[in-house]
Amino acid sequence: MTEYGRSPGSEPWHPEDPLYGDQGWGGQQQYPQQHQGQQGQQSPYGQQDPYGQQQAYGGQQYPQQQYPQQYGGHPGQGYDTPGYPAQPYDGGWDTGQHAAMPYGAPGADPYGTGQPQDLYGTPEAYPPPQPPGRRQGPPEPVNDWQSEEPEEENHPFFTGEDAPAPEEPSRRRGRGRVPEREDTYEDEYDDEPDSRGGGRDRRGKGKKKGRNGVACLFVALVMVGGVGGVGYVGYQFWQGQFGGAPDYEGAGSGSVQVEIPKGAGGYEIGNILKRAGVIKSVDAFVSAQEKNPKGKSLQAGVYTLKKGMAAASAIDLMLDPASQTNFAIPEGRRNSWVYGEIDKRLGLDAGTTAGVAKAKANDLGLPEWAKNHEDVKDPLEGFLYPASYPVAKGAKPEDVLRKMVARANQEYDKLDLEAKSKSLGLKDPWELVTVASLVNAEGKTEDDFRKMAEVVYNRLKPDNRETYQLLQFDSTFNYLKGQSEIKISEKEILNNKDPYNTYTQKGLPPGPIGNPGDVALAATLNPTKDGWIYFVATDGEHKTEFAKTHAEFLKLKDKFNANS
Repeated sequence: MTEYGRSPGSEPWHPEDPLYGDQGWGGQQQYPQQHQGQQGQQSPYGQQDPYGQQQAYGGQQYPQQQYPQQYGGHPGQGYDTPGYPAQPYDGGWDTGQHAAMPYGAPGADPYGTGQPQDLYGTPEAYPPPQPPGRRQGPPEPVNDWQSEEPEEENHPFFTGEDAPAPEEPSRRRGRGRVPEREDTYEDEYDDEPDSRGGGRDRRGKGKKKGRNGVACLFVALVMVGGVGGVGYVGYQFWQGQFGGAPDYEGAGSGSVQVEIPKGAGGYEIGNILKRAGVIKSVDAFVSAQEKNPKGKSLQAGVYTLKKGMAAASAIDLMLDPASQTNFAIPEGRRNSWVYGEIDKRLGLDAGTTAGVAKAKANDLGLPEWAKNHEDVKDPLEGFLYPASYPVAKGAKPEDVLRKMVARANQEYDKLDLEAKSKSLGLKDPWELVTVASLVNAEGKTEDDFRKMAEVVYNRLKPDNRETYQLLQFDSTFNYLKGQSEIKISEKEILNNKDPYNTYTQKGLPPGPIGNPGDVALAATLNPTKDGWIYFVATDGEHKTEFAKTHAEFLKLKDKFNANS
């Protein structure tokens, strides 16, 4: 059953149905007869045959539709599913009722409301259907693009002619008077003769310039502006790709100091020089650096240059050692010498940097193991690492010292002094740096450094029966005296009880006596193991000889006295 109580069986065509009279594909569709309660064959559209034939559609006999027994076996009963009793039709199809719906008859009310059914809203919803014989097939499609010739373009915009004057309002055609218009098109609509006689030509001399002319002018201006913009962009692109970078000419003038940090590349150096007014553009500097065979060898440091220099000239001057104002600390130098050099370079009074170092020692970056040692003459001794540093005018002494301490920490961390000091029988890294400073002060060559380190370790041993833990180094006595003497009297040395005097005090001095470099540190960590315990600089400053016993030492001493 359908949701309206009606089976999906065939129904007669309604005359207002747009598909009325359609016989399906090739006119083969058959229309079922009405119920068997009627006598004889009857047109499905009533008693009259609208086409003048006994039966619609050519007088064909349509077989009477039979209703199977399984669906109730009676034409007055509707279809239903097997197993359920047949139900009667809800309306209009019971036996004995009208067999067909005549033209103009209202449709049945399937909802039982008592109102006639309006199948399509209004009678004008669809035109009356045509009989099959009078129907026309759909019009054949026509390809306009094939059947018609292309029109010739005659729009004034393309032909260049003036637009035709608009047709005069109804006044020309006798349709009555129209309100007068503003005289925007006065010449175009004025039929009155002018002073020269005759009416004006509405499309002639008296007409103002058409809009299409203004549009053409506007398009032309836009095109000109576009070409100009493209040209400018193209010029800028050419300048960036093929034109030379902005650059000064000549060797410049004046003087300016610039500091180049460690690891700086071409562009970073160029930016520093540009900010200082040395060069005009970074690109010019990078280009000149690439062209110079030695341009990539620029080192960190402070350079004295000139302002307004050509990039190539700036690179040449930076490669000249005369322009390099870096401050280099030689290996083994004492802090007192370093402080004096910093004062000179910064234009400060003598003793200024030394005073800052003593007052701010614990604020300059020393590691914890380098702080709070007793009897130390300079807490920064051994931490102004031998290297090259930029010291430009205007810098503060504490900033320069902080860079040196930071470099020392960096190098000491690489060597892992804390672990190495234990393996060598020392208390801490502080003692190891102290040993390295002694080695750097007494030795002359790398081979001397390793032997000198062994001498220190052998004399520090508790079972030493040669010197009984006395180092007896002249360098420590010279340090406490602030001198560098070779010949020192025994009386002077033996009467001095300063902690730094290793002739009278056992063990190591309170702290380093200089700033050891890479070679001395490496030798201190890897001493020889040959049993050396004595040494003598037999020719003064250039040669040092070593001995294992006191007797050998005395021979070397006699050799020294003979050469002095």
